[in-house]
Amino acid sequence: MTGAETSGTDAEEKGPRRTDAVQEGAHRVEAGRTEDAAGATGSSRDASTPALRVTISDVAAAAGVSRATATRALKGEGRFAPETQERILQTAEQLGYVRNTMAAELAAGRTETVGLMLRDASNPAYGLLFSRLQDEAHRRGLDLVTVTIGADEQGAKQVNALHRLLGMRVAGLIVATGGITAAQLEPFADQVPILRAGRVESVGRIHTAHYDDPAHGRMLASHVVALGHRSVVVLAGSAEASYPEHLRALAMRSTLVDAGVAVTMISTGARPEEGVDEAIRAVHAGATAVMCASDYRQLAVMRALSAVGLSVPEDVSVTGCDGILPGADLLGLTTVRIPVESVAAAAVETMQGLILGGDADAVVRRSFAGSLVVGKTAAAV
Repeated sequence: MTGAETSGTDAEEKGPRRTDAVQEGAHRVEAGRTEDAAGATGSSRDASTPALRVTISDVAAAAGVSRATATRALKGEGRFAPETQERILQTAEQLGYVRNTMAAELAAGRTETVGLMLRDASNPAYGLLFSRLQDEAHRRGLDLVTVTIGADEQGAKQVNALHRLLGMRVAGLIVATGGITAAQLEPFADQVPILRAGRVESVGRIHTAHYDDPAHGRMLASHVVALGHRSVVVLAGSAEASYPEHLRALAMRSTLVDAGVAVTMISTGARPEEGVDEAIRAVHAGATAVMCASDYRQLAVMRALSAVGLSVPEDVSVTGCDGILPGADLLGLTTVRIPVESVAAAAVETMQGLILGGDADAVVRRSFAGSLVVGKTAAAV
């Protein structure tokens, strides 16, 4: 490296260049790669064989500069004559060069890439969480590598996905799905910081930025009690199907029972329509309200009530939880709007602090409560 390069000025780039220098350099690189391939295989590469991956050395050779100069120019560092930097950038584009950000970070002894495991983003609540996590990571200069997992109640697919993310040498893991247990997550904490986004965790070294689901259940139940209902159905997925729904439902039941309300508790699987027929039977037996632990379940109940000729809220009041469904305001759903934005911001902020040298032994758990949405699907009796 020359003294000029060490100071950040490329003396070797002074003076005019032929306008076809980039093209000639590219030809030289391609010719050399073809000769190397021929020497290794005994025949030259034909047109159907994919070109070898373009490296920074290829770009430097094609542009007629040193590897160090090309590296600094592509990173936007150092001082260059405008025509020099333009030539290097143009060469990289022509050759199809893509910088290996992760390799560069590892070589520098650091990484700003975080793995994110997300539940099916077709669910609006998870889709919005994904968007906000991406926005917050970008704002803080972090990169997210994301895998999406569908139904996986035993968590095996999720464990494999986390192993794949670790194989990418991520600096930390954010888990935004509830279908994996603390025992399954705990081993990953030996290697990188791991944080749940959305769901509470109470054991191990797993950090959280989570929704206060018991508070959401209490909000909704207190509203139903205030409306005068004395016989209520509580419909939710089991703890295995959805732990957040389970926590909401337990809080609903506890609040209702404390207020002297008769409660019919229905715990089902993950599908929104499960348990709806049983809820309708309880309504025919005298229940005046059906409380659901998600807005998807609330819609399933409303459809079923309409099918048997019952009106909401004139005949039966119905509540849900999430407040993220498109059109929820137009439908007038009575629900709780979960604080997705706050959870996403806290998750990324916490993870950044951990990977930048935070106290690994101090487990961070941050809880956020949403707000009651008093819609039109629940009315006084």
